[in-house]
Amino acid sequence: MTQPFAVAAHYTGGWDEARLQRWATQLRQRLDAPEVTLGMVFMTPAFFGVAAEVLELLRLHARIPLLVGCSSRGLVVNGSELEEDTGLVVQLFNLPGARAKAIHITQAQLEFTGQPADWHRISGLTPSNVRGWLVFADPFQLDGERWLDTWNLAYPGIPAMGGLAGGPASENHTHLYLDGEVHSEGVIAVGLSGSVRLETVTSQGCTPIGAPWTITKSDRNLIHQIANRPAYRVLVETFESLPREEQLRSQGNLFVGFAGNEYCEEFHRGDFLVRNLLGADPQNGIIAVGAQPRPGQTLQFHRRDAATATEDLVAVLDRARTRLAGSTIYGGLLCVCNGRGRHLFGKTDHDAGLVQELLGPIPVAGLFCNGELGPVGGRTFLHGYTASLGLLVKA
Repeated sequence: MTQPFAVAAHYTGGWDEARLQRWATQLRQRLDAPEVTLGMVFMTPAFFGVAAEVLELLRLHARIPLLVGCSSRGLVVNGSELEEDTGLVVQLFNLPGARAKAIHITQAQLEFTGQPADWHRISGLTPSNVRGWLVFADPFQLDGERWLDTWNLAYPGIPAMGGLAGGPASENHTHLYLDGEVHSEGVIAVGLSGSVRLETVTSQGCTPIGAPWTITKSDRNLIHQIANRPAYRVLVETFESLPREEQLRSQGNLFVGFAGNEYCEEFHRGDFLVRNLLGADPQNGIIAVGAQPRPGQTLQFHRRDAATATEDLVAVLDRARTRLAGSTIYGGLLCVCNGRGRHLFGKTDHDAGLVQELLGPIPVAGLFCNGELGPVGGRTFLHGYTASLGLLVKA
């Protein structure tokens, strides 16, 4: 059966040039379109020794003008999550009237790049002519937080999503793919423009507990006061206000959420950037968090476990379904944390299955990541234990 706009498929097994050539040709034939706009590929470490050969074969036999992707030990295809797989996943897009342009950014470039105009020059794209970014990055040899800070300034309000690549177990080595080139560090960023837009869904796996509060005193990653009271006391009272069952579920699973947009009249699920609660000092009333909060910022405590992760993903996908009602969804990229999957839910295909159940059927490709990129409050952040979904939608 041919597909009009996108197709995603899983190649099983290892390197077999003739077999892979036939598979790529058949995949291209399934796309009922005169040309491919964009291809994505995700390979497991079993292909590290022949990655360049695989890229050239795919480009030639699937006729892909722009091919991007990265490595990972776990793959996603349509409604399936292939944890610890040995194959590869390829997705082809035909995006009528759309354009896709990719660049490779290195750590060396980042050292000498700090102004928005620098990224506009390097990418050839400005905020006025790009509708979204797909991003694949190496987690080991890149100052990702610094890059994101400057990137958010260069493209304010432009959604970006993706993930950090994975490689062989116990090795700090990953691959990034751009056309026929294999890179071992940096960022691959794909700008989408023309008649396509990027819709993002960021599920951090948490549910808010208690009420939103205002931080009134903080220093670096330490929160001294919330609503002019000791921060630790507010945390304890929030915990003690929960029903007994929720208290049991919250033990060891508490996090802190910071409002992504302070101008919201009401705060809802997904409006908070969730970060770790690192520790607490009952004597001094201080709590330590994995962020740099500021006085005046809105805070709400959160809980994360398998049930809340399911609840959160269903909620944000429901909102996306309402938001996209009547729209043409070409396909999607799903980046899932290595800590989700069977490790969290006790079963396979949890996140990918919910995407298909609530938004599908749509072609989806992706990977299990060492960190996920997705917007919160109009700004892109690096997350953990998150499912980040990017949908390519007709503009």
